[in-house]
Amino acid sequence: MPSRVDGAPTGSPSPSPSSALFRALPLRHLDEHLAVIDKPAGLLVHRTAIDAHEEDAALQRLRDQLGRPVWPAHRLDRGTSGVLVFALSAEVASLLGVALAERRTHKRYLALVRGWPAADAGVIDHPLARDPELPSAGQPHLDAQTEWTCLRRHEVPVSTDPRFPTTRLALLACEPVQGRRHQIRRHLKHLAHPIVGDANHGKGPLNRALAAHFGLQRLWLHAQRLTLTHPITGAALELDAPPGPEWAPFL
Repeated sequence: MPSRVDGAPTGSPSPSPSSALFRALPLRHLDEHLAVIDKPAGLLVHRTAIDAHEEDAALQRLRDQLGRPVWPAHRLDRGTSGVLVFALSAEVASLLGVALAERRTHKRYLALVRGWPAADAGVIDHPLARDPELPSAGQPHLDAQTEWTCLRRHEVPVSTDPRFPTTRLALLACEPVQGRRHQIRRHLKHLAHPIVGDANHGKGPLNRALAAHFGLQRLWLHAQRLTLTHPITGAALELDAPPGPEWAPFL
């Protein structure tokens, strides 16, 4: 049954770099080969030329926290929260890179999207241009499939369209088969259910109205689970990051 969400979720925007630099990252797993964190929304994985002014990043923060070099095994968008794996050696980073490239891992995300999907589950099978930052025309398009399940439907008392007094939202579980760049964000836009808070693939007026209602501006995408085989021990790892308190009204 759809539920009505009247109150704002608990939680607050990501801290400013000046305060965040000294905050320890929540560890979900740590051994001599791997460190797995629950990345906060709004935190870069590593410093980039695109965000040259930004001093805070997960790689540098975890390196300082552990007192040793770390290598990111994969990427999460800055706005995405959740499971992020770091290798503690270049050798392990290489092994993890091969496992990811050969799809020997499994990822599950939570996404809060605009609208109610007509079905309860489905597969988005839609090739994606290699580089989402460039025009699609003229680029090679790569196979991409995302499995999704609608977990709950909600209605919030906010009008983001003059035709309707409320706004419909849905909580989806998404499992990308490949892991193309921005795959889930681009696929959900293709499905006509963009992720709330997605500045690139969503609608600005809707995002701003909902951010004001919730008292929180973020990309509502969370990497909830990553399963993989430990590259050294061969043990099966199921790495989970529970969604933050801001997700509570939708779960």
